[in-house]
Formats: sequence, C-alpha cells, structure tokens
Amino acid sequence: MRRRRLAPLVAVSALATLAPAFAASTATAAPAAAPSAGTPSAVSSPAAKSALDRYAKQKPTWKRCDAETSAAYQCATVKVPLDYRKPGGKRIDLAISRIRTAEPGKRRGILLSNPGGPGGEGLWMPMMMKEELPKSVLKSYDLVGFDPRGVGRSSPVTCNLTPEQEDWLRPYKAETYAKDVAWARTVADKCRKKMGDRLPHITTRNTARDLDLVRAILGEKKISYFGYSYGTYLGAVYAQLFPARSDRFVLDSAVDPERAWRGMIQWWAEGAEPAFDRWTAWAAARSKTYGLGDTPKKVEGTFWDLVAQAGEEPIDLDGQSVTGDDIRSGMRAAVFSPQSATEAFVELKKAADGKPVATEKLKAFTRSEERGTAGAAVETPADNGTASFWAVVCGDNSAAWSRDPESYRRDAIEDKGRYPLFGDFASSIKPCAFWGKSAEPATVVKNKVGSLVVQNEWDSQTPLPSGQALHAQLRGSKMVTVVGGEGHGVYPSGNACTDGAVNRYLATGKLPAKDVTCKATATSNAQARQNEKPDALPGSPVPERAPNRF
Repeated sequence: MRRRRLAPLVAVSALATLAPAFAASTATAAPAAAPSAGTPSAVSSPAAKSALDRYAKQKPTWKRCDAETSAAYQCATVKVPLDYRKPGGKRIDLAISRIRTAEPGKRRGILLSNPGGPGGEGLWMPMMMKEELPKSVLKSYDLVGFDPRGVGRSSPVTCNLTPEQEDWLRPYKAETYAKDVAWARTVADKCRKKMGDRLPHITTRNTARDLDLVRAILGEKKISYFGYSYGTYLGAVYAQLFPARSDRFVLDSAVDPERAWRGMIQWWAEGAEPAFDRWTAWAAARSKTYGLGDTPKKVEGTFWDLVAQAGEEPIDLDGQSVTGDDIRSGMRAAVFSPQSATEAFVELKKAADGKPVATEKLKAFTRSEERGTAGAAVETPADNGTASFWAVVCGDNSAAWSRDPESYRRDAIEDKGRYPLFGDFASSIKPCAFWGKSAEPATVVKNKVGSLVVQNEWDSQTPLPSGQALHAQLRGSKMVTVVGGEGHGVYPSGNACTDGAVNRYLATGKLPAKDVTCKATATSNAQARQNEKPDALPGSPVPERAPNRF
C-alpha cells in the first residue's frame, strides 16, 4: 500500500534573461506601494535590487536532516526578507530540504512541493515524493521541500493560544454567540500582541516570493512544482506572479482563488449538501444491511433524529461526549465516502443505545488533539499550525472578511437554513473579523501558464467546483477529473488513468491535448482516503490532514 501524502511578485522584466541569481532580485523585489490586485510589482529602487541580490547569492550549508533518515535527505536554512518592500530590513529563516536526482546527467531542474495548510510543514515532502514518483520522473529532478515562512523551522509564529482557543469551527447558537465574538476578538488580539510585526508579512504572496528566491539561490531559471490543497493556491499565485519562471505545475485538489479564504471555508458547507444526498441514497439502497431506512428520506430522518437526541443527551464515546453539533460536524466530511459514513453512523447509533461499538469506525465523531508537531530536532510552538493558518487566511485578503460581527450572525443563521449540515459552522464569526488590513490586495489569478489540475469528484475540503474554478482561471491548464473519486488528495491512488496523466506530464512536460476524465475504482478511492491518514513516514512532523485545514 502506498503511503499517504498527508494529514495552501513581480513580472519578469528584461533582466530575466540574465543570470538566475541576479534575475531573482528583480523577481522578488519589493512590491510597489499600491499594486493592483494580481498585477506584477515594480522594483522600488536600486538599493532594493542590491539587497535582494545579496539574498540570492547565499550558499546553503546542506546537512543531513536527521540521524534516522537517509543521508540523501539534506536540510539547510537560508535567510529571506520579512518584508519584501524593505529587503534591507529584518530577516527571517526559511528551512529548505532536498533529495538530489540519482541521475545528474538526466536532470531537468528542481521540483518543489507543498502539502497544504495554510500552516502545513513541508520540509519532509522530498521523502514522500521520492517514494511516490516513478523513476521516469525522479531522474529529472532534485526534489525540494520547505517549511513556509512562519511555519515549523521557518521562524515559526505563535499567538500563545490555548487548545480551546484553537477550536475555531463553532456552531451558531444565539445564547453563545456573544462568547464566540469574544473568542474571535481574543484570538486576533493575542496574535497581534505576540507577533504584530510579522502578521502582515505571513502571506501567500510572500511565500511565493520566497519560492522564487529559493529558485535563484539554487541557481535555477525555473521551478517545477507539486502542490496539494492550499498548495494549489500557492502554486497558482506563484504562476501569476512569476509566469516565466513556472515550468511543470501539478495542482492536486484545488482551491478557487476567487474564494480565498472565507468563501473556501464556506465551500465546506456548500459541498457537503450534495454529498449528504448521495449518502442517504447509498444507505437507503442498502437498508437490509445497515437498517437506516429504505428511502433517502427515511435515512435523512434517522440522521436528524439522532442529532436531536444527542442535542438533548450527548452520546458517550469512551468518556467523550458527542453532541448533536458534533454529529453534524463529523458527518460533513464523512459523507464524501458513503460507505465509511454509513458504517460510522451505524456505530454511533449503537453507542446511543448503550451497545458495544467498533470505536475505530467512530473517528469522524470524536475530537482529537491537533496541537503541536512531532519534530524532535527543533521545538515548534504548540499553536504554530493555527497561528500561521490565521496569519494567511486573514492576511491574504482582509477585504473578504466583514468587520461587523452582526453580519456573521446573519450569515450563520441564513446558511444553517441553506446548508443544515454545516452552514453555521462555516459562516459564523472568525478571528479575521478583527484582523488588520492586508498589506497587499488579493492576487487575481488569470494567466496562461501550463499546469495540470487534478480533482476528485467527491472531495470534502476542496469540492469539485473549486477545482473547476481554478482550471478556468489558469487558462493554460488542463484538468483531470476523477468521476466517483472520493477523498481529499488524488495522487498517488494506484489509478492508472490519474497517476499516468500526472507522471507523463512531469516526465515529458506535455499536457494532455484536452481535459481528461478518469473513473475511480474501489482501490483508488481506498488509497485516496488513506492519503488523509497519518503514517510512520520517518522524519515527518506533519499530523494527519485535519478536516479544518486545506
């Protein structure tokens, strides 16, 4: 069984034809004071060019990443500007890693990768890519990973949040809304107090600039890239800002840039409703096996009856109380795999009746601690994943977030009616309501850079319309759609159609002549679900991809 993948600015000028290290100073120069959204930024001054040239001329000191991992897996730390508008000012660390190709004579360049997030550590990604990519691809690339700015070993940020303050997907209730508003304000205030000078600069645009600086430091003219989930947005932003530096880009389980980020969180509610309907039909067709009802309407009634029952008297699961809201939240992601959702729900009903249950099937309905990482070599703040998540989600596009708490109340009430499974969770108040204004406008993605967008039909985190939207905005892209595909993250799945399309593109650089439709198999769906689970990948500090991240 293949292992899981997990648990997401300036134009090229005439100087781009010069040596890669010098060209990087143009590519990563300080943004103009007020750039229009999605357009290239101009170099602000000769001094800024000179400062960035010095960054580009760094010589990384590569060392073995960990005594327990292969000596071929190397790590280094480079410096990048905190604020690209002031490259001579404060610097922060960027941790990078690599595994060099075993066939230097056939090397094309570097393949960077990102596992998702925002806030996901990616230093370990070369190990995963080395394991998953075929030899026909591996011979062409040095595999390069990185922890994005503010994450993991890259000058990690923290807000000193408690576990309770990290719990952010909250159902709307009139009686608790004032407390939820106070929570959101407290999180924003704590982040501002702890890392106020960094907050405006932990953004996707700046991470894209960091990638281009890494490109220059490594002496490359272009990068190839493999991004999952949030990583698709990072890849799209890079392609928008540095089109001439973009080589072969694979974007798996895609974010719609126009909905970054409040709208993407709301996709979780919108996308769950058709998945819920599919689930009720699936369970009804197997009523003799599962006993949830012999029509979709009856299955739906069984579900909401249990939600109401648990709302009155929470269900005890090994000492953890599961409320009706917990059931709604758990089923939001679970229904994208009807069989898994049905089996889990059956066990939950047993628990409600006081009967013995198969606890391993009930994970969707229990809350686990998601704080911290397992990286032993470097201590990372316990709330780093959440702090960096909010920095990006709020800072990328502050215009997407209302400053009026009452508007969130109205949206939560309305969306609970429209999307009863999860609408209020997605639309209620978030810390971004109290965040500062973004330093730059959101990136408008609209270009002809060649790329391959890969998408399951039934994806709980980035639903199919999200992937279709990115495909439309990347006008040079082709899309691989897995009909019947379940799970968040497609590659690798063991499906010859999808894996083959990705491998051929990375190996040859040739996109399919037209969009590709593949059919999921039981094996590929099982593998896609496995991609979301943790494993014992040596050196990986990344927890399971959580249902509250991209």
